Amino acid sequence: MATGWAGDGAVQDQIDATVEDAVKRARSRLNKGPSLSRCEDCDAPIPEARREAVPGVRLCISCQEAHDREQAASSGYNRRGSKDSQLR
Repeated sequence: MATGWAGDGAVQDQIDATVEDAVKRARSRLNKGPSLSRCEDCDAPIPEARREAVPGVRLCISCQEAHDREQAASSGYNRRGSKDSQLR
């Protein structure tokens, strides 16, 4: 299959890079250290079940949901597209 200027396997390389970036981003957001008993944003108590389920938790559920929505709005673009895909 002709792919223009892209080399063999370029599409798979782009897919792999996108997945690798997503994994790095997810790992960088993992909490570290002990869980807090109170939310660091609103000072609401964090239930013990949540602290046990999510190691290193720092936010209550409502603050975490707001934080996740904010993060989702600013992610998901792959800027490593090949020149060939940019010309289409």
